[in-house]
Amino acid sequence: MKRNRLGRRGGLPRDAEQLLWLANGLADSSSRAEDHFWDQRLADAVDTLLRSEDEDALNTALDHLSTASAHAYDELADMIESRAEGALKSDEQHDVLLIAAPVMAWSRYRIPAAPIAAAAMSNLRVQLKAHVLAKDVRLALADFLFSPDQLPQGYCATADFATHLGKAAGTDTDLHIKTDNLPETAQFLSDTRYLLGAVMVPKGAPIFRWQEEDCTREQAQEQWRAQGGACFAPLLTGCAFEVVLPNAYFAASREADKASRPYSIQASVAFLSTTLDTPATGLRAVVAPFFERQVEEYRIGFTLRAQSEVVHGVVWPLLGAEDESSETLAEIEATLRACGITDLLVLDNEFPMEYCDDCGAPMYPSPEGEAVHAELPEEQAEQMPKHLH
Repeated sequence: MKRNRLGRRGGLPRDAEQLLWLANGLADSSSRAEDHFWDQRLADAVDTLLRSEDEDALNTALDHLSTASAHAYDELADMIESRAEGALKSDEQHDVLLIAAPVMAWSRYRIPAAPIAAAAMSNLRVQLKAHVLAKDVRLALADFLFSPDQLPQGYCATADFATHLGKAAGTDTDLHIKTDNLPETAQFLSDTRYLLGAVMVPKGAPIFRWQEEDCTREQAQEQWRAQGGACFAPLLTGCAFEVVLPNAYFAASREADKASRPYSIQASVAFLSTTLDTPATGLRAVVAPFFERQVEEYRIGFTLRAQSEVVHGVVWPLLGAEDESSETLAEIEATLRACGITDLLVLDNEFPMEYCDDCGAPMYPSPEGEAVHAELPEEQAEQMPKHLH
């Protein structure tokens, strides 16, 4: 009697199921030799899906593992990211890596996301090669300062972008970005901009300065802030800004996401102190968790001291494995106090993830324990960006 074929686990597509098997095998491996077996096969499977632009299979496998196996999820996510930012190269003699140099900025005016002039490109190349990249690295930079809305969307788009930049890196030349089809940039009080590049080195050679014996990561960061940061000044006219250490694309993006949270609070306090003509001690901060099925983020509503109207707000999203039991709340409080806020109210209400029906802006906690729209006094609001972030 012919047996009925069993359905695939959970109805997953065949390609996604293959990724699950390989990722679980790598997660359960007990030796370096076995690691190599699973690594190579998982890399080949991921490369095939990236080349065929099958984003759905990659995300389906990740979604499944996010609840089934944290270890296997990490192995698969690391592999997908490394293959995407590795430029899908066919040259087995070299390593190629997509890198990002984030810069956090705030301004009362629009934060630029625009083409980078040749002189600024030249300066950035010099400083990156001097303070961030290893000796003799070949480098290609994209001649545009990207907003988060304009970054490659998804792993397949990232791999495609890295491949184009990687080819330019082979000749140590920069890549011109056509701006016709780039998305519009949302306007926020504080936001992040990205300089993107690709590096090429002989296989196994160091990529970054801190891989060489005469430099540490901390020294590279210090030098980049001192020397590289100045190169961004012509690109960010009218902005206060702070650079983040350049790194591999996904790692740098995560570090920028993490660093932008306290930076947005610092920017907001500086902005309110100037706009409302009051010192930080004249402000009050109201902090509360906002839920869907669990805590997704903390939101901070700012008022003038002894007043109840919320004049501004900041979102502090939870990242990665963070949850309400982590040290997040203590970090928020420490950041606020370091900015000079002495009147601090922490609510334990379970606020839903509410947004304004008219403009889509987040609702922020008020001293009365309600989620309300942040509104600057009318005379100060007229010259401000539509959205505050």
